[in-house]
This record gives sequence, C-alpha cells and structure tokens, in this order.
Amino acid sequence: MTNKGKAFLGLLALAAFIGAASLAYPYLSDRLGPPDMLGAAPSAPTVTQAEAEANQERSSVRDDGIAAIDFGVLDAEGNEVRLSDYIGKPIVLNFWASWCPPCKSEMPEFDHVYQEMGADVLFMMVDLVDGQRETVETGAAYVREQGFSFPVFYDTKGEAGYVYGVSSIPTTIFIDSEGWIITGARGAIDEDTLRRGIDYIFAP
Repeated sequence: MTNKGKAFLGLLALAAFIGAASLAYPYLSDRLGPPDMLGAAPSAPTVTQAEAEANQERSSVRDDGIAAIDFGVLDAEGNEVRLSDYIGKPIVLNFWASWCPPCKSEMPEFDHVYQEMGADVLFMMVDLVDGQRETVETGAAYVREQGFSFPVFYDTKGEAGYVYGVSSIPTTIFIDSEGWIITGARGAIDEDTLRRGIDYIFAP
C-alpha cells in the first residue's frame, strides 16, 4: 500500500487480508468451506480446477497493490460475466445484500457517485445470493424499488464472496484499470470516502 492508501480515513488494511486470501485460496479451497457472512454462510462456490489455476497464476503483489482475483457472477439479464471482462477501467467492487441495513445506508451515495462518474469508473455492485436469506428476486426487487441505476451483479454460486473472503458486508474494494487492488473498506462508507477511494485508483 502507498502512504496515501495507509492514510485513507475509514479504510481498513484489506490489502494484506486479500493478499493472504489470494495466495491461500488455490491451496485451501478443497479443505475449507466458505466463511460466515454476518452469521449467514453463502453457498459453496462452484469453481473449476482451471479457474483455480488461473486465480493462482494471477495472484501476485506489487509495491502499491495486490492483483485482483477473477470470479464469475450474473448480470441483471442473467448472463455470466467475469471481473476480468472489465479490466481496463477502474472498478469499484462492492459486496452487499438487500437484508443488510449498513448496505442500504450507503447505496444511495454509491448511486449518486455512479450517476456522475459511471462513464469513467465501473461499479460492480455484487449481491451475495445464498438462495435463502437473499435471492436474485429479492435483490432485484430492492434495487428496482429504490430506483438505483448502477450495474448490479448476482453472486449465485458464492464464488465472488468466497475468493475474496468476504466475512461481513458491505465490503468495498477499489481496483485500478490494470486489475490491481489499491485499497478497500469494510463497513458502510460515505460519499466522501467513496470519492477518495476512486481518486486512488485514478492516481498514476
């Protein structure tokens, strides 16, 4: 992490956490189940050996960031997409669910910033679907009722939350255009903190 990343008010040191998860994932995925998410464990992911090997190859560290781990989710039309499909543009990756009050508190601010910056920054708002407490239908209904315009994706296999070791939500990760995690935050963040995170992934 850079010095400015360390000084990022309200952000946790996710780099070390995600770095450890990215390095350990290919070796531990066969032995460990998915982590608890605020007491509700997501369903076990369906990850192929080829995907695990690709994640292992991609897992690396540089001075100011950690390589983002690839994953697959469904878009609003039900098409499968991958994080790697969007590398080339800065990414705000947010994990949420419609039953989560802190998630709901920050989403209007995310939508406001998306409406201003969505042409330059990809927002991946990933709904952690477990098929019980959270379904595609409940997540989509909440987004529709609130009138949010940011792109929503559905982690129906539990892959995204699993490979990133998401143990509480909301969690937000800031990824630069080359696919490197620069910084991140656990817990709800306000608009100012969101904008500062975006500043970091635009920085040279």
